[in-house]
Amino acid sequence: MAKMWAGRFKKEADSRVNDFNSSISFDSRMYRQDITGSIAHATMLAARGIISEQDREQIVDGLTGILADLDSGALLFDPDAEDIHMFVEAELTARIGDAGKRLHTARSRNDQVALDIRLYLREQIDEVSALVKALGSTLCRMAREHTDTIMPGYTHLQRAQPITFAHHLMAYAGMLARDLGRLADAGKRMNLCPLGSGALAGTTYPIDREMTASLLQFDGPVLNSLDGVSDRDFCIELGSALAAIMMHLSRFSEEIILWCSWEFKFLELDDAFATGSSIMPQKKNPDVAELVRGKTGRVYGDLMTLLTMMKSLPLAYNKDMQEDKEAIFDAIDTVKLCLSTFRPMLATARVLKDNMRNAAAKGFINATDCADYLTKKGVPFRDAYKITGTLVGICVDRGLTLETLPLDQYKALSPVFEEDVYKAIDLTACAMTRSSLGGPAKEQVLEQIEAAEKVFGEE
Repeated sequence: MAKMWAGRFKKEADSRVNDFNSSISFDSRMYRQDITGSIAHATMLAARGIISEQDREQIVDGLTGILADLDSGALLFDPDAEDIHMFVEAELTARIGDAGKRLHTARSRNDQVALDIRLYLREQIDEVSALVKALGSTLCRMAREHTDTIMPGYTHLQRAQPITFAHHLMAYAGMLARDLGRLADAGKRMNLCPLGSGALAGTTYPIDREMTASLLQFDGPVLNSLDGVSDRDFCIELGSALAAIMMHLSRFSEEIILWCSWEFKFLELDDAFATGSSIMPQKKNPDVAELVRGKTGRVYGDLMTLLTMMKSLPLAYNKDMQEDKEAIFDAIDTVKLCLSTFRPMLATARVLKDNMRNAAAKGFINATDCADYLTKKGVPFRDAYKITGTLVGICVDRGLTLETLPLDQYKALSPVFEEDVYKAIDLTACAMTRSSLGGPAKEQVLEQIEAAEKVFGEE
């Protein structure tokens, strides 16, 4: 394919340069956006009298036909094309002749690619957001089923205080809600149209940038033409939001991996979302969760690629910026794959309630409630703390729990202990009486679920 810029050069580019320079292998996914942008550009050119109405009709009809043929597979991408923009323009010119050559009037590939990637990422934000909402809805549904399922809450990976599985799930719902907010913020700042910025300094043609922005459903045009072609903040911001999503999925994956181990045994994954060993017949491995955890580093790397690519670029466009697409495309693809696999893995897992409660019972996580029992009867907190710590030590030595320790052992350390201490340190009561805003008490968790369902919708 002849290069659109070949007039300036006396020699053909080395084949190795062509291969090195080409981006058709990855930017071809933006063909719909490229054609949509070109239709809007041609419409504006005709409205401003820059091209004729007849040219506009031919261009729009030609582009519409190319789009249909690409969608159906009747037209294949030319691997020798430099990029998707040159491929579409060359195909259009081959189909309609000179009118196709007029499409690029008052436009550069610099503002064209800046437009295409914004259009593409705007759609991808909607798709990723839908997957985040679906996972959030699953969390809400599962939480409603487990508002009474007692489990240990942890700090330092040590059993700390009793909570419910619903309470734990809703912590992740909060993370996902913030992720949705970050995606929406990135989309809002992204939604300005760079078309009309030209190569860097606009154009002498009487174009209407507000018209093209409106036709493409942007909030308005990018106000500075240099910024219009050289900005990739929107890629970086979206990459950061995607990295945060993966960080949250990775944290959850780490817990699922632990919970599936025999040491915890809080969850059992469905056979459809686990794998076995080639040599150990007893194994049931949480490979999906492990891969999500591993792929998090990949998305972090994509973000670092974008940041490093842009860190020292002078204005305006530089070829370095071609590297934006593979990085942000990979981040999007990876996040979508992880979300779409993680949700059914979690939704089909079996929650082992008894194991969760047994772990809570053996961890002395009601010790704080025992100390609170004493302070409510007038014992200074530091004294109550010491007495309770001594009781825990006695339980450890005798293989007992605070719930099974005889009352006379309690009274030996403080006369204020009465039979009602067992009610105060009951694990269910400990969780359900933590009714401060945001706590694990059932009524509080139900409020958290209702608030989250307004964000995610119901499953």
